[in-house]
Amino acid sequence: MIVAYGFANLLQSVAAARTTVHHTFDPGLLLRLASHRTYLVGLSCQVVGFVLAFLARRDLPLFLVQASVAAGLGVTAVLGVLVLKWRLPAAEVGLLVLLFGGITALVLAAQPAPSRQLGTAGLVGLVAALGVIAVLGFFAARLHGAPGSVALGSLAGMAFSAAAVAARPLASADSAEAFVRDPLLYLLIAHSVVGQLLLGLAMQRGSTTAAVAAMDAAGAVPAAIIGLLLLNDRIWPGREWLAGVGFLATLAAVVGLTRYAEPQHHHAVAREREPSMIRAGSAVRARR
Repeated sequence: MIVAYGFANLLQSVAAARTTVHHTFDPGLLLRLASHRTYLVGLSCQVVGFVLAFLARRDLPLFLVQASVAAGLGVTAVLGVLVLKWRLPAAEVGLLVLLFGGITALVLAAQPAPSRQLGTAGLVGLVAALGVIAVLGFFAARLHGAPGSVALGSLAGMAFSAAAVAARPLASADSAEAFVRDPLLYLLIAHSVVGQLLLGLAMQRGSTTAAVAAMDAAGAVPAAIIGLLLLNDRIWPGREWLAGVGFLATLAAVVGLTRYAEPQHHHAVAREREPSMIRAGSAVRARR
């Protein structure tokens, strides 16, 4: 799951940087991104990660699963070094170690247990959340630069967080018929599509760092709280401190890793664009 999300982060951010920037909450962006083979491969990796995360949510608490999803950025950093020749500063090595330690602490603290059902109030809350996120996304899409990345990334994280909340009880469906008839399935799909659109818009705003950090923080924290309060997520008695330390360490490592990944990512994209720009300029001069 972590590896799949790591590949997805890298490939989708590269594709988003190569796509014309959208300044409206336009679902057409997803169609434009889908024209890039890189994005489709990244989306396939994300689907694989999503399926594995969905299966994990059947018995594992959301604070562990969501932190593991966010930890995919650690894999992104390693892939950046191996594939895109990013540099690996000593600080980034330390953050990777912190990330591994945080996930290990969460694994030791999490107590497997089936989910409690949300009920009618929970369904209404997810529907309301979808409407609020979509409306806020409509206005946030008009923002530029880092503020736009933060706003859109945060909203994407909230949408993915709501999808995770829907997935936890849905994963406990006792038959295929019950699974298909459960309204949580369609709320999960709706929140995931909205989150994917918002993430694409956020990654176009020039700061992958801000987008990913905001998404991870906004996606992990609400789901963890709701899981503990409403969905029967459990921590082994006496290990509450370990869960808290592990969760904070994981988030801190993820936010720190985006600081190193983003500038190198944009430099790599710029180097790929430069030859095509030079060729285009030469063609214009030749026509003159």
